[in-house]
Parts: sequence; C-alpha cells; structure tokens
Amino acid sequence: MMFRRKLLAVLALTVCVSVGAVTALVLAVTRRAFEKTEEERIAALVAQFQREFNRQGDEAVRRIQAIAVSEAVTRMATVLDHSPADSAGYFDLARSMADNYQVDFLEFVDARGTIISSAQWPAKFGYPESGFENLPSASDQGAFLMQQELQDSTALGLLAVRSTRVGEHPIYVIGGRRLDRNFLTALDLPPDMRTLLYQNRGDRFSPDLLIDPSAATASGLARPADKFAPLVEAVRQYNQETTWKIQWSSDQADDELFHAIPLRGIGKDRPLLGILLIGNLQRSYVELKRHIGLLALLVGGGGILLAILLSSWAAARVTRPVEQLVRAAQNVAAGNWNTRVEAPGADEISQLAESFNRMTAELLSQRERLVQAERVAAWRELARRLAHELKNPLFPLQLTVENLVRARQQSPQQFEEVFRESSRTLLAEISNLKAIISRFSEFSKMPHPELQTVPVNDLLRAVAQLFQAQLQAPGREPITCRLDLDESLAPIAADPELLHRALSNLVLNAMDAMPNGGTLTLRSRRDDGTVTIEVADTGSGLTREECERIFTPYYTSKQHGTGLGLAIVQSVVSDHGGRISVRSEPGQGTTFVIELPSRRDALPNAPSAQPENAGHSSG
Repeated sequence: MMFRRKLLAVLALTVCVSVGAVTALVLAVTRRAFEKTEEERIAALVAQFQREFNRQGDEAVRRIQAIAVSEAVTRMATVLDHSPADSAGYFDLARSMADNYQVDFLEFVDARGTIISSAQWPAKFGYPESGFENLPSASDQGAFLMQQELQDSTALGLLAVRSTRVGEHPIYVIGGRRLDRNFLTALDLPPDMRTLLYQNRGDRFSPDLLIDPSAATASGLARPADKFAPLVEAVRQYNQETTWKIQWSSDQADDELFHAIPLRGIGKDRPLLGILLIGNLQRSYVELKRHIGLLALLVGGGGILLAILLSSWAAARVTRPVEQLVRAAQNVAAGNWNTRVEAPGADEISQLAESFNRMTAELLSQRERLVQAERVAAWRELARRLAHELKNPLFPLQLTVENLVRARQQSPQQFEEVFRESSRTLLAEISNLKAIISRFSEFSKMPHPELQTVPVNDLLRAVAQLFQAQLQAPGREPITCRLDLDESLAPIAADPELLHRALSNLVLNAMDAMPNGGTLTLRSRRDDGTVTIEVADTGSGLTREECERIFTPYYTSKQHGTGLGLAIVQSVVSDHGGRISVRSEPGQGTTFVIELPSRRDALPNAPSAQPENAGHSSG
C-alpha cells in the first residue's frame, strides 16, 4: 500500500475511532442518565402511590370507624346482644350505610363470624365470613388490601375493620374503598409514564383482571393486554419486584419499560393480591439516541472528508520527496549509481535526501575499490586453484621423468622396460591435465540460453530415466527415485539442454551424498507465477558453512572434484532469470530448490522443444 493511502487510512481510522468512542461514551452517559432519571421517577411514583394508598386507607379507617359508632349500628348491636335471632331485620342496613358514608364495600359480622348484612353481595346474609383468621386482631389494625367477592366477580379493596361492643357480643364493621381505575387516575403521573393494576386471581393470566386507565397511548397505538402475561408470571414466580421491557411494535420508540410491584394482603403468608405496573415509554430516549447516532454519522463523514483533504495536503508536502527517494533507490538498485535526489529545505526529508546522496557517492567509491579487490581476489583464487589442480599431475610427471633419467644412467639394459611403464604414466597424467584444463575452459564458455517451450515434468521424467541404471547399479547400495510432480504445471520458457545439464549435476551430487543408498526425490510445483523444482536426497547433509559456500566456484567438499559443478548449475539458473537455494542439516539430507519464471513472453517464434530431446542432450 502506498504511503498516501496509508496516511489516508490512518487519518480516516483515527476519525472513525474517535467519533465512535465519543458516540459510545455519550450514549453510555445518556443511558445512565435516563436510567437514573427513570429510577427516580419510578421511586417518586411508588412513593406517591404509597401516600395515596395510605391516604385512602386512613380515609377508609375513618369512615368505617364513623359507621361503627353511628346510632344505627349501635342500636343494631344493642338489639342483637339481647336477641341474636332478630338479625334478619338488618338485611339492607349495610347497603344504606354504604351509600350514606360513600364506601364501596361494607359488611356487618356478629361475634360468631356470621354475616348480618352485606352491601356488595346481600345474598351472603347468614353465611360465615371466611376472609379473616382473627377478627378481633384485625379490628386493631389499619387499612389493608383484600379480595372482595361480588355477586358475579371479585374486586380488590382497601379495607378496614372496626368493632362496636354493646354488652358482651361485639358487632364487627368491615368496609372500605375499591382499588380500581379511579384510584389510579388520581395519581399525578409524569409525561410518558402510566400505571396499571393487575388483580391476581386464578392460576393463569387473564386480560380481564388488568385495570388500565388508558386504553391507548398518546400516539393512538393500541396495546394488547396479553403482552403483560410474561411480566405477571415473572412476579408470581419470583414473588419480588421485576423490571420488564415490552415491545409494542417494530419501532423501538414504542417500547415501554415496566416496573412491577407486588401488592400483598394480611395474614401469615401475606398472599399476592395484586401487581402495580408502572410503565415508562422509551420514545424520548430512543429519539435522543437516534439523534446522537445521526450526529455521529454526520461528524464522522465530515471527519473522513477532512481526513481526505489533510492526507492529500500531507501527501503533496511529505510523500512527494519520499517518492523521489523511492525512485532514486530503485534506480540505484537497477545499477544507476549516479542517481541524485534534489530536496531543498532544512527538514528531515531534506536531511534524508542529503544522506542518500552521500550514501550513493560513498557506494560508488566503495564499488570501485570492491571491484578492484574482487578482481585481485578472483585472480588469486584462480591462480591458487590452478596451482592446486596442476600440482597433483605434475608431481608424478616429475617422478616419472626422474626415473627415466636414472634408469638411462644406471641400468641401460632395463631402460626399455622402464621407458614403456613411464610412457604409460606420462600419457595418463597428461590426459588428466587436459581434463582439468577442459573443465576450466568449459566453465568459462557457458553458452547463453536459447529459450524454448519446455514441459518441466517431462524434463524431470527424462532425467530420472537417464540415471535409472546408475541408481540401481550392481556393486552399490540401491537408490530409490521418487517423482512428486504437479500435473497442472504449465510449460515454461527455458533452454532444455542447459536445464537438463543443471538437473543432471544435482542428481549426480545427490547420488554421491548417498553411498549407502537412500531416496532421491524430484519434485515440481507452481508458486505465484513461478515454477519450483526440488532435488532432494536422504544423504549425510551439509553444515551451515558448507551451505553458504557451496555455490562458490572452485569450492568443493569432495576429495576429488573441481568445485565447478554447482557453480555451473547456479550460472544456468541465473541465466534463466531464476534463483537456486539449498536446505540441509547434518544427517537430515539435502534439498536443492530451483525457482524459475515462466517467461512465456520471451519465447522466439520457433518450434517448441521436445522433452525427449531435452532428456538426452547431455548424456
């Protein structure tokens, strides 16, 4: 990636991350603020409900106490104390007293717990009152919640119990107000909040038991009561306050968060009689969150646009000298060591350009010295290698000539026999000298590749076939040849004879490395536009030092060798525009890796080479 694009990417990423982080922080702070405000509003509403509950309860206690001490109830208590059987005459008393004192529920119960009169259900006359465990103790308490049975339904009431005692047998007055829609509408609710009351009766949720003062929201969206079923069941199951979000539609702005508060009655087990539901509409929070998101999007887009402008300006000011340095470095790498960079100014880029110019000047100077030193070293190495190679055959030549002279002087009669033997020795050593000179001459006259279309797999098969007899030759441990070829490999542009010669040298080296037998592997594969050839053996391997020097001309680790074989292979691979490397460890075998470009565009208009000819070109 170019520096300009990197700079743009960095600036854009910085803007996006910054805007995203600020947006996330603002949303988190906003959410916490809304949650805190919501908790405060719910707490205030719960406190208001409790105050209204206490107020209504005190009012119920006051009215029931007034009924208990009224003249009519006192007269009834007096009569029933002397004649309990005359209670039928007071059948309608509760209804008239409830109307006079404006209570929704009112019942008179005698000391035995039998209902004398009932305002909400007159037919209960004569039946026992089963809603209380202990009426005398209940008469000493304040107001409490209780389910009241009506003629065709039940209702939740805020009741109080008071007694009237005339004589030995008290009369209990039980009554109060209904906890219904009117009670809920009396609450002063903040905007976007509402209260509902569910009367807990039965084992399953029933929409008929839900008291909702508002049939629809301000937006007119109808809200089915069945949505409250999971919330009611959760309160029933865990018997504690619960918070639940209800989704009324696909629009999050219509979501409503409900806080459910259990309402309990009196008694040892304090039964769950009702559930107060406090709802808080999420519209304001969702709309604010949307506005923040839109603002973040606009700020992020503007930031990215600003990043593009800044990166363009920075690229024009910073990257242009850097690009000049890149082109200059590429020219130096291509061989133009006289390249110079012009960067006026006194900033870091100008200092870098000056350093680059000094570096190229120093490189030119060092290259001249290095070329001279390498030339002298090459001549010295060549002289040393030639001296070493020629000294071996010259010593026996000298001994042979000295033997001839000695035999001519001391034993003329045996001269003929010594002459014949010495002649054979002289000819053999002269032949050896010619071979050495021929190898050096051959290395100096490496031909330039003549490119043709060469199927690499066929060439590897031909090389394996050529050495098959030597791999299984009698008198030596057998070597197994294994071919691991990529059959999808396309032909490449190469000189089949030179490539065959290079591969043959590598196979011969591999055979020499496995005197005790082993496995020779010829492998081909395709790697990103190049063709890779591997020649691997399971021999004794090479040390790191040997791997570093193995392609150096005249270097050899063999007892008898010129050190030109792998140098020739490297020369062939280099002339094809490729590279050769070696992987080896002592005792782990050796693998030579040849990487060749396809170079199909470099092919002349000539017929393709046949792999069979390539296989026998260097026999």
